[in-house]
Amino acid sequence: TNRAPRRHEDGWPGEERTLILELKLIADVGLVGLPNAGKSTLISRISAARPKIADYPFTTLEPNLGVVDLGDFKTCVVADIPGLIEGAHEGAGLGDRFLRHVERTKLLVHLVDVSGMAKDPVESYRTIQHELAMYSPEVFAKPQIAVATKIDALDDPARLDEFKQFCEVEGLAFYAISAATGAGVQDLLYAVRRRLEAIAK
Repeated sequence: TNRAPRRHEDGWPGEERTLILELKLIADVGLVGLPNAGKSTLISRISAARPKIADYPFTTLEPNLGVVDLGDFKTCVVADIPGLIEGAHEGAGLGDRFLRHVERTKLLVHLVDVSGMAKDPVESYRTIQHELAMYSPEVFAKPQIAVATKIDALDDPARLDEFKQFCEVEGLAFYAISAATGAGVQDLLYAVRRRLEAIAK
């Protein structure tokens, strides 16, 4: 009916759209590595984040964020990216969903387990690098720091030495830590701060 006001215009068919909205976490630093590389343990030590930690693969099923104190009233946001596996860029282990969160980080910290419980550190490092490169050249080109983890459980020092030498040949910044005991963690945070400051310039 033509109710007041007395004049009106006929309407016309509207538009409908189906939209898929994708939220990508924004973080300064992304922790990447194979499952059980020590990412969740590290973020729980350096921040107030309390992700689930266990001794089996794929403990972390969604990214966790933590705010890290870098000293001198400076902080950064660190994202604990769930473990990546071979074929992650094609969706294996939900890897493509996890890798999307790495796109918006400024710096990648690549954690590699050097304890006797893991496979060859160099092979582990190359596996993740391959997945990053296949997923996105832009992600692969991000600044990175290579970190040997679980040195408290190191049974053969040669494993650590071999990985350190590999990083030196590749021109990678290298640090060795134990997130469980805290060994080397502060030095790593100093390095993260320096790299973020350099990126900001």
